[in-house]
Amino acid sequence: MDKRTKIIIGIFVVVLLGIITTEITRPKPINWKPSYTATDKIPFGCYVLHSELPNLFPNQEIVDVNASLYESFVTRDTLEQSNYLMINNGVDLDEQEYDQLLSYVSQGNDVFMASSYFGYYLSDTLNVSVEANYNVQEDTIRLSMTNSKFKNKDFLYTKGMYNRHFSSVDTLNTTILGHITFLEEKLFEVNEDLDRVRKLPNFIKVKFGNGHFYLNCTPLAFTNFYMLENNEDYVAQNFAYLKNKKTLYWDNYKKSGRVVIKSPLRFVLTQLPLKWAYYVTLVALLLFYIFRTKRQQRSIPVIEPLQNSSIEFAQTVGNLYYQHKDYSNLISKKLNYFLEYIRSKYHLDTTTINAKTAKDLAAKSGASLSDTTELIDFIKHLKNKQHHTENEMIALNKKITAFKR
Repeated sequence: MDKRTKIIIGIFVVVLLGIITTEITRPKPINWKPSYTATDKIPFGCYVLHSELPNLFPNQEIVDVNASLYESFVTRDTLEQSNYLMINNGVDLDEQEYDQLLSYVSQGNDVFMASSYFGYYLSDTLNVSVEANYNVQEDTIRLSMTNSKFKNKDFLYTKGMYNRHFSSVDTLNTTILGHITFLEEKLFEVNEDLDRVRKLPNFIKVKFGNGHFYLNCTPLAFTNFYMLENNEDYVAQNFAYLKNKKTLYWDNYKKSGRVVIKSPLRFVLTQLPLKWAYYVTLVALLLFYIFRTKRQQRSIPVIEPLQNSSIEFAQTVGNLYYQHKDYSNLISKKLNYFLEYIRSKYHLDTTTINAKTAKDLAAKSGASLSDTTELIDFIKHLKNKQHHTENEMIALNKKITAFKR
């Protein structure tokens, strides 16, 4: 390896290490996606709130629910009073979950929901509706409580907060507990004086059977970002309405950031016995493959034998001689090969060819003396000539072939 190659490789390694170091040390961008999960420490997760639940509800057992509402309510003890806490970007229930939820509340339990919308079934049953006012520019909104015990303090919110509020409620069964204050913009109007400050309900209590629904349509107020921005008192004031009961259920299932298994094997992976059977099968197949490949004999490659091309070569050479019509050269080589044949097989001296040679060759080969003498005389005749014809070539070949038989 020359000096120039070493320098190029060194520069490449230095650049590669620089890129890797930059990627490792570069600060990760902030994830502003709402997740509302108890394990997420991103701005719009609920790690801080979930960690503070034992302090907010000191006399209640905190139970995390990782199953659907239907599964949770079907298996619970109906004689035990409890609170159920749901915080998510949206709550949309199916009919079975909806029926179980209403039955749960009507039996004297309370449900706290912080969500941008509450689904068709629940909204229709409780006779409430939610609307939103979207501003072109991000603006500051204020949240406040109606109870005078909370000193009418306003809590400020800006980042990611929407102007969502309840546009209609069932006045017979609903109590307004909190308001949202925002500046309503009149789009496509030149006169800025048309903009006005609006104060509308965002937190309500709805009586249903022997229990209550507590609905808050600004769920971002309960996330990490605002819990750490001196707005934790707003969350505490919301939860102050929940009665002191034995158990508080924290919903981990209806979450925007919940990790969902999208694999076709999701059912197998969610059932502990099937999951372990699946993993054991994979490990067994892997071990079987490893040991089987070590014990199995490798396949022997097929080696094709070398082809005997001597016949083709002789035919090619013969064709060349035939095309050039050089019979003298061809007869000379034919005689040399035949004499070598006599020397190697019958051990006769062919330096001088005469009558004795014919006699000895006839005795050792078993051929008749007349035929052998005729062949030897014909060979002597050909060796004494300078030029030969095609007929002589053919005659020599026939005599040699007949002798070798």
